[in-house]
Amino acid sequence: MRTLSKRQLKELVLYSSQHIAWLEKSGKFPKRVKLGPNRVGWVEDEVLDWLQSRLEGRESA
Repeated sequence: MRTLSKRQLKELVLYSSQHIAWLEKSGKFPKRVKLGPNRVGWVEDEVLDWLQSRLEGRESA
């Protein structure tokens, strides 16, 4: 299992930090994992699954 930093996540998803936080709070994006007192990450597989679901939604539209 691999975790993504905030920088890596923003490069992959192309959303602002604020938008990612809003999506997380509304349950529409994978939750961050607290790695330490000042560090968070996102599970790469969960983010890639989320992206895949977006691509599949595009194909059915």
